[in-house]
Amino acid sequence: MSELVLFTNPMSRGRIAHWMVEETGAPYETRLLRFDKGEHKAQGFLDVNPMGKVPTILHKGTIVTEAAAICAYLADAFPEKGLAPAVSDPARGTYYRWLFFGAGCVEPAVIDHMLSREAPANRPGLLGYGSYKETLDALETALTPGPYILGDKFSAADVYIASQLGWGLMTKAMEARPAFMAYLGRASQRPAAVRANAANDVLAAKLKAAE
Repeated sequence: MSELVLFTNPMSRGRIAHWMVEETGAPYETRLLRFDKGEHKAQGFLDVNPMGKVPTILHKGTIVTEAAAICAYLADAFPEKGLAPAVSDPARGTYYRWLFFGAGCVEPAVIDHMLSREAPANRPGLLGYGSYKETLDALETALTPGPYILGDKFSAADVYIASQLGWGLMTKAMEARPAFMAYLGRASQRPAAVRANAANDVLAAKLKAAE
């Protein structure tokens, strides 16, 4: 078995982790879990991730779940790839800020907007992200200087943010603002992103053929 194993499904957030794995350049094994067969809820996988969710990675015996955590973990596990500022670099704070803004604000804001879920009128501060508009405005401000979250330096935070944007724009759950489109266009052209998308297309075709 490879030192790095990715448990995934192309119709999931597994695409985020798949891109990040490709960015490391490390050899890895892909374990495709079929949702229609309930493989993600089978005991064998529940022993790995009790939530029965993908993505999940196994690296040298360490299990990591949650897409943002996987991005952060792999960036530190492969420091030679330069996917995260050094701990001593002040930019590390900015990197953490936007990586977890993506997980803690962008994703829930977009999902709530898609499902028409809102905080009660008398408790507007109940939602940690504030509002959909405030979240998108903040993200646009962060991306406008460009080309990436940390300026000229691409990082694991971009893997997560660009993945969120890609899904949000595809489903029309996010506004197609020029700054978002330009940023996504740059990030999606990275060789690792292209390889991950191609690999996911193959996995999706495999699932379709198995139906």
